[in-house]
Amino acid sequence: KTPSQEELMDLADLFKVFGDSTRIKILCALFSEELSVCCIADVAGISQSAASHQLRVLKANRLVSYRKEGKEVYYRLADDHVHEIYKMGLEHIKERR
Repeated sequence: KTPSQEELMDLADLFKVFGDSTRIKILCALFSEELSVCCIADVAGISQSAASHQLRVLKANRLVSYRKEGKEVYYRLADDHVHEIYKMGLEHIKERR
C-alpha cells in the first residue's frame, strides 16, 4: 500500500533531521548512554546553546527523550528505531565503497 501524503511528508521530515552531521554525532553519542547537555556539547564539539538547539530538533521529531534531575537535563534515544535507522543508513553507504 502506498503511504498517504501525510505519511510521505512526515517521512521526508524525518530524513531531513538525519541530514545534519552534528545531529548524527549527537545521536551516536547517545547510542550507549544517557548524557547531559553539557556532555553532549563536549562530544559534539559545539556550544551548549547549539547542543540545546539540536536537541530540541531531535526531541520535536521524537528521536530523543529526556529526564530532569534537579537543574540538569539528561537525554537518551527515544527508542531502538533511531539506532536501526542509523545502522541501515551506514550499511547502505558502505555498500557503495
